[in-house]
Amino acid sequence: MELKEVKDLIEEQGRAWEEFKKTNDAAIQAKADGKAVGDMEVKLATINDVLDKVQTKLARPGAFGNAKDDGETQEAAEYRHAFLDWMRAPSDNERQQKAASAAKALEAKSKAEGRETRSAQVITSTGSAGGFALPEQIERQIARLTVDISPIRQLATVRQVGTSDYKELIDVGGGAFEWLGEGDTRNQTNTPDLAEVAPTFGMASAKPQATEESLDDLFFNVEQWLIDSVFEAIAAGEGAAFVSGNGTKKPTGFLAGPTPVSTADSGRAFGTLQYIASGQAAAMPTTPDTFYDIVYSLRARYRANAKWVTSKLVLAAMRKYKEATTNAYMWQPGLAAGQPDMFAGYPVVEAEDMPAVGAGTFPLAFGDFKEGYLIADRVGMRITRDEITAPGFVKFYVRKRVGGKLRNTQAIKLLKIAAS
Repeated sequence: MELKEVKDLIEEQGRAWEEFKKTNDAAIQAKADGKAVGDMEVKLATINDVLDKVQTKLARPGAFGNAKDDGETQEAAEYRHAFLDWMRAPSDNERQQKAASAAKALEAKSKAEGRETRSAQVITSTGSAGGFALPEQIERQIARLTVDISPIRQLATVRQVGTSDYKELIDVGGGAFEWLGEGDTRNQTNTPDLAEVAPTFGMASAKPQATEESLDDLFFNVEQWLIDSVFEAIAAGEGAAFVSGNGTKKPTGFLAGPTPVSTADSGRAFGTLQYIASGQAAAMPTTPDTFYDIVYSLRARYRANAKWVTSKLVLAAMRKYKEATTNAYMWQPGLAAGQPDMFAGYPVVEAEDMPAVGAGTFPLAFGDFKEGYLIADRVGMRITRDEITAPGFVKFYVRKRVGGKLRNTQAIKLLKIAAS
């Protein structure tokens, strides 16, 4: 996105927010005077749509000049070109055979020189499914674009692992100590208690499909098409799983662990999240106090990196809250490039996979997700070409293994839509 376009969007957001505040203040006064506010509510909804669209554009990949990593070795570039030839060519085509030969030659050269590079590991069949590994540059781009579109992946701790049997140990409580005077008996203090976090894994896959004619078209950018198709499909599936995945052949979402309770950190079992009730059986809080209860239920060490995570429908309601004493709006838009929207002094992240407002749901989370949630990526992403099952079309089966699990349940708090 060009710098001028970013500047124009930020200015448009500022104007829309000023109009939102003016209209909402008028609606509040009209309600107090017993007047109808239907037209004002419609206008507020329209302005909310404008704000959401602007924020979506500002949040898209490359909005603030995200650098494209084009660095690749000569061998990686050679393999990438051979790989793209393989994508375009049918199995009996001379180019197909040339692509495979080029890949094998790179492997042989690397082994002869006593080294093993990523571009040398992309050879021939892989297991019973067959296929090729994605060349390094394409795989790196897919991973980066997935990060841009999946907000939980941006916030969480992400590990590159070599096995699905990966586990982490979390220190629960830490070691104890005692104060002593001269000559006092030294008592044994409690030792730290370690808890195990084992992310559940699944195969994230996508099957983009193109016609044979489009692959033959020299003006068709097959590389960019593959990247765009795969990152959108995988990011959408990952985003949902990181929030609410049930752990069966997929990550366990942070809302899918043990049923959250209202018990504070000192008395709550490890692995269970705490919630603060909205005070209403089926609606958002009536006062801002509930949001501050959520903020200060989180320990200070986690508040430093804490963010709100919710959907745009909940954001539309959050924009209307005001401070009880100053009457200032609690929500403030980011009015500079790269600056996030803020609510109650903390950044807001939009995640459309969060639940809607409804009795018993958890539509809003607040916390340090880098401490609170773990994503584990198995190294390597593979692709298989299929030109048989759908005559006239070529499918590319791309897959990778990814896992996820709550990591530290003291680091995330939830709003529950409930009376208590």
